Amino acid sequence: MRTRLLSGLAALAFAVSAGAQTNAPAARVITLAECIALALDKNLDIQIRRLQPSIDLYNLDASRGYYDLTFNLNASQSFRASPPSGNPASRLFGVPSENYTELYGSSLTQQLGSGGNVTLNTDLTRQSGSSFTSFNYSSVADITLTQPLLKNAWIDSTRQTILLNRRQLKIDELALRDQVMTTVNSVQQAYYELVYARDNVRVQEASLELAEKLLADNKRRVEVGALAPLDEKQSESQVAARRSDLLSAKRDLEIQVNNLKNLVGDDFNSWAVTALEPADKLLAVAQTLNVQDSWRHSMALRPDLQQKKELIEKQNIVLRYNHNQLFPSLDLTLTYGHNSLGQTLPTGLNGIQRGDNQSYSYGIVLSFPLSNTTAKNNYKAGKLTKEVLLLEFKKLEQGIIVEIDNAVKQAQTAYDKIEATRQARLYAEAALDAEQKKLENGKSTSFFVLQLQRDLTAARSAEIRALADYNKALSTLSRSEGTTLDKANIGLEFK
Repeated sequence: MRTRLLSGLAALAFAVSAGAQTNAPAARVITLAECIALALDKNLDIQIRRLQPSIDLYNLDASRGYYDLTFNLNASQSFRASPPSGNPASRLFGVPSENYTELYGSSLTQQLGSGGNVTLNTDLTRQSGSSFTSFNYSSVADITLTQPLLKNAWIDSTRQTILLNRRQLKIDELALRDQVMTTVNSVQQAYYELVYARDNVRVQEASLELAEKLLADNKRRVEVGALAPLDEKQSESQVAARRSDLLSAKRDLEIQVNNLKNLVGDDFNSWAVTALEPADKLLAVAQTLNVQDSWRHSMALRPDLQQKKELIEKQNIVLRYNHNQLFPSLDLTLTYGHNSLGQTLPTGLNGIQRGDNQSYSYGIVLSFPLSNTTAKNNYKAGKLTKEVLLLEFKKLEQGIIVEIDNAVKQAQTAYDKIEATRQARLYAEAALDAEQKKLENGKSTSFFVLQLQRDLTAARSAEIRALADYNKALSTLSRSEGTTLDKANIGLEFK
């Protein structure tokens, strides 16, 4: 009674599943190459990572803005009233004075790549009041050069920022390359899993057909009295179990379809009504595997390894800056110009136009902290940080070597398993065929035939599992080597 109930429930579940399939959307046949192309355009991880180099370019240009030419313009007016001057003893006093001063100035300043700056300055002053019989104009035009000779001479904070931003741009370009490799590898893995799931559904469908055929044959034998009713019940149980396995296989197929959709699109809802049908088959293409060659490829092509190198170079820039900060500040200042004086505006400017009344100055300014605690400790910390980065690089390098060694061995083992599982499947087919003939001749029982049917189904699943694992192992090896993009004929160009 319990067996009959289980059989009925399984049949009902299968019927519901079949009804659902009737309304299933039309499948889109898709190749692995098409999936990769879609992922390169629509994958959200790639879209996110693709924006970062553009952000870095803006940051780099922003840091260069320090060298923009700066124009300054100023104007001011002042008034001063002075009390009368004189000798109280003689009771002789002057008159109070009131004076006005107007100042107009402008300057152009250019920061230099050497850490200094050049400033072109012009000033015009007009004075009037009781102290002057008429307007008094004076003007000055000069150019000033300021240049650090020790601290901030080799590298300053601005140049450090620019150099660091350049390295960060390179790092994020490598990060984009790494993300593309990761996504392409994920698409390949998901596609091979989808092909396996599709083929496994076919295996389970064939298994169900075998079980149903045996059940039909056993029913006829029971009706004519050639077989015990128990054998029929065993066959019914096997059919119910095979239907359950088929439902599980179909559910796994749906999961693999969703996994692939998630990788190749940025709008899952638009894919929800589309079923994906893989066009490619699982093939066992022999590959020449060489650990030494794979190691060499990885050392030259792995983006994560190159990123570590760039991080070390960034730290070298920081060390250069920290080392330069250990020196005292010694700045050279040079100024050269002309000035003019007159009672009218033209006469107040003529001297500058003629190059009269030269003026110049030069000097140095020396300053330094007595202990320089901050600079010393920053430099020491920077050296230790570089040591950490070098050790991390060595750790990553060693991890890659181990990863590749494991990947090569995994690929070799997966390839060997293909032939082993193929032979197992052939033997299982032969064994089942022989046992079925014995059953037809009354020399065996349904129990043994059912057991061999299960063995054949397991062997068929194992064979396609081995094919999928081999293709996945090759994809993993390419990712470990850093050759994923080359083998997929994908080129990345950066501005």
